[in-house]
Order: sequence, then structure tokens, then C-alpha cells
Amino acid sequence: MTEVWSLAALWLGLALVATMLSIWLGVATALSEIVVGTVAQLLIGVFVGRALLGTGEPWVTFLSGTGAIILTFLAGAELDPVVFRTKWKETTGIGLVGFFAPFLGCSAFAFYVLGWTGQASWLAGVALSTTSVAVVYAVMLELGLNSTGFGKAVLAACFVNDLGTVIALGLIFAPFTLKTVAFVGVSIVVLSALPWVTPRFFRLYGGRPSELEAKFLLLALFGMGALAAWAESEAVLRAGSFVSVPALVAAPVSVLGLLFAKLITKTVGVWPVTRFFRYPRQEAAYTTLLMSTGLTFGSISALFGLTHKIIDQAQYSFLIAAVIGSAVLPTLVANAFFLPRYLLPKAPAATEALGTSSAGVAEEATR
Repeated sequence: MTEVWSLAALWLGLALVATMLSIWLGVATALSEIVVGTVAQLLIGVFVGRALLGTGEPWVTFLSGTGAIILTFLAGAELDPVVFRTKWKETTGIGLVGFFAPFLGCSAFAFYVLGWTGQASWLAGVALSTTSVAVVYAVMLELGLNSTGFGKAVLAACFVNDLGTVIALGLIFAPFTLKTVAFVGVSIVVLSALPWVTPRFFRLYGGRPSELEAKFLLLALFGMGALAAWAESEAVLRAGSFVSVPALVAAPVSVLGLLFAKLITKTVGVWPVTRFFRYPRQEAAYTTLLMSTGLTFGSISALFGLTHKIIDQAQYSFLIAAVIGSAVLPTLVANAFFLPRYLLPKAPAATEALGTSSAGVAEEATR
């Protein structure tokens, strides 16, 4: 048990450092968590050994996975059906162009500039086409924008974008088996039934100190997670363990090229669409930068390519570094220069953000 408690202390220590840095530097907690988790994984892995982080421990993998699932679920819970129905044209338009522009642009960059194979180039396009629902949600929750119509519309566009990424990864690369059919079938049934069952179940048995609601939701999330794992869906939790630091040091231009290929193609695609829908310049720029972030689904796509030998370890390392860079750089610029402060509530929901922040460091450091 000594090792277990030591690892738990290490994770909480990293979470505390990330929170303090966010306070001192005046940046969003989600960004400091990403930076601290990534730096800790690389430095400790290089100078001490990855074993110290315990990324191979089942309980660490489980907790980090739980944090990732719950954070994504909370982001999805912020989607307002009324807002989506009234703004479906702009959210769908922004989301689709946010996927297709970097998907095609980054694929072309990897193929024509970096000289990657066709399959590897398409994989790069998929990995860099994503936006990060978790990062965008965490930032908006901390600022209080998640309760505004603007924030809800951006989150909806993020989900449309990532839906395109998931579909592309499945259609181009993922094997289609009977398990896939079973997963899709069960998912359709469950996702169709839950909106009807959940409110009725909560009305009958909810509102008690036993927190039945939380147990029910965790049961649904863990059950779908188990089904996805059985269907051989790709895991993301230890993606960082496969990063080759020497490869990054030897070819930083490739990393920067992929990162800026994503940022440029996202901007070229998303900015005109936001202006077409009459977003003010401040909101258009902020939306474009947030849509340029990437993390979870980008890491999943890169890990899929590595495990299926579509890309090699060096290419994988370049993609992961670019994905992590896209989670930090656009958000820093957005909050520093383009934050639409006139939309901020009078009392930002910073206290609520603290409830979701501690899972972030563990999630990032296990990548």
C-alpha cells in the first residue's frame, strides 16, 4: 500500500502545483494542468523512469479514465437543446468546417511537405482535425461562459467537429466487425432510452442523501465504457508513454509545421463562417481559437495509428506534441487577447471549476 499512497500523493501534488500556477499566472486551470501533466510525464519519464508515475498501474488508468469520461459527460450536459435548435445552422456549419479544413489541409501538409505515406497523412489529418471539448468546457466553466448562449453554441460546434473526427477515423481506418455492429446497436438503444428513463427514474427515487442520481449516471457511463473496450475501441490514457523525446528533439520543425498547419487551416475555415453568421470580431476570433484546440480525440487517433502500424513512433511523437501544443497555445492567445469580457457573468463560476480540475493533471500525465 505504500506505493499506492505515494502515487496518490504525487498526483495530488501535481494537481496542487497546477492550480497554484493558474492563480499566479492568471491562466485557466485547464491549461496549467495540461502543461504540468505533460512536463511531469516527460521529465520524470526521462530522468527518473516512467515507473515512478505509475502509468501502468490499473487503478491509475481507471481513475484517469474516469476523470476523462466524467469531464466529457459534463461538457455534453451543458448542451442546451433549445440553443442547438435555434442555432443549428451556425453550430453545424462551424463544426463541419472546423473538421474538414484541418482534415484536408493537414493531410496535404503531411503528404506533400513532410513526405509521409498516404495512410499516415490521412491519419495526421484525422488527429489534427479535432477540437477539445474537455479543454473548451473547462475554460468556459471557469469563466462562466458555459451558461451563456454564446458558450453553449461553441460547445455544440465542438461536438459536431469531433463527431466528424470519430466518423472519419472509423470509416477510413477502424476495422468493422460483429463487435462493432453490436456496439453500435446497443449504443443506439441505450442513447434512445436514457433520455426517457432518466428523468422518470430520478423523479421516483432521486433527491435523497444517498446520491442515487450520481450512481445511476456512473453506472451508465461505466457500462458504455466497458462495451466500448469490448468492441476494441482505442484507449488514450497512456498515450504519452509512447512519445519519443529524442525524435522530438531531432525534428522540432516537423512538430511546429504540423501545429501551425492545424492552426492556419482551422483559422482559414472557421473564421469566415463565424463572420458569415454575423459574429462580432471579438467573438469570431475567440470562437476560432477555441475551435483550434485539440487533445483527447487527437491523442486517440494518433495512438490508433501507432498501434495499427499506420505511423511509426517518430510520427506519433510529432502528432502528440502538436496535439498538446494546440491545446495550450490557442487557448492562451484567446483568453489573453480576444476574450469577449462583455459576455462574462458578473460572478464567474470559478468555484464550480475547482470541482473538475483535479482530474485533469492525472489524465494528462498518464497520456
